[in-house]
Amino acid sequence: MLEPVMFTGGVYKHDMVVELVEDLGGYVLQKNVSQSEVILLILLPSEDMPALKALVSELRGELVRAPLAGTEIAVVTPTLAIHHLPHSACDIAEYLRRNGAKTNMIGLARGVGREIAQINEYEAGLVNEHDAAVFIFGNFADCIKKKESLYRSISVPVIVTGGPEIQACNLPYAFEYVPTVGRVAHRAKKATELGSLDKIIDAVGRALDKARTDIAKDPLTTSPPRVMDAVREQVPEVEYSFAPLPIALDLNGVRVKLPYEEYADRVEAVKFDEGVNLGEVATVKPSKMKDYILVRILPASETGFTF
Repeated sequence: MLEPVMFTGGVYKHDMVVELVEDLGGYVLQKNVSQSEVILLILLPSEDMPALKALVSELRGELVRAPLAGTEIAVVTPTLAIHHLPHSACDIAEYLRRNGAKTNMIGLARGVGREIAQINEYEAGLVNEHDAAVFIFGNFADCIKKKESLYRSISVPVIVTGGPEIQACNLPYAFEYVPTVGRVAHRAKKATELGSLDKIIDAVGRALDKARTDIAKDPLTTSPPRVMDAVREQVPEVEYSFAPLPIALDLNGVRVKLPYEEYADRVEAVKFDEGVNLGEVATVKPSKMKDYILVRILPASETGFTF
């Protein structure tokens, strides 16, 4: 099982961390350099973590667990109108990104109205392509309870946010509910407001850890980071994609941001050293996000092997 961690330290000798991760069969998902500091998002086999911790300690760096690394999170609001898109939605999306997740903001076409709000099949399918979803509601408890129909059909874990305190039993279709995050007319700056954002991060992290545990019961045939590297190497056109993140990692696959009709066959034909093609160990289908390619890796129970 690959463990997600974040390394923070000086630029000097950080290449030693990168080399160790690669030697141990791990992956560096992202590198951010800011003047003399570097931040690395890493996936590493859990049994090799002591070796990385020893090196980080020697370099006087910091290593913390980052459960959001290598995941895609949907941030969903009833609409993209100003009535339903307060500053808290931007704060939540930004905070998720700072903690390693790839976020996509989704505004529903018919989310207005406590009694008539709805989500259509296309929107539900788009949300289900993510690893988890954060639904952002307002300040009225009755409205939040009535709008559970918006996420009742969502198969990924759903974290609901709102202003009032609500008992978890009143929101049976939500993985967790985080209060004190309602509609506000300013960006989060106070300690209490930042603390609420931290609670959302913790709730999303627990949801993702549960998903990882479920996947570990029937492991994937191969790991998403390995698929990402193979696609990047054998379909070099992906590096010329105008998308901010040409290949987005999910817990059970990747999203390749290339036109499906033109590149799906080449993605399916990606070959691994073990002699199998990606099309043999994963389903390659069109994504509901633009015309991208969605790759979902099959579990070992379907293929009969892992590598």
